[in-house]
Amino acid sequence: MSQTYQPNKRKRAKSHGFLVRSKIKTGQKVLLRRRRKGRAQLSTV
Repeated sequence: MSQTYQPNKRKRAKSHGFLVRSKIKTGQKVLLRRRRKGRAQLSTV
């Protein structure tokens, strides 16, 4: 059995990173909600 989660910083940034979030409309809403909530970190990487 192999582990399901194989961490990869580049892949993580490409799908969940700040730049990706800020480009997409729904991603901007995510960032907005997280800012309103007062999150220390808005997105990964």
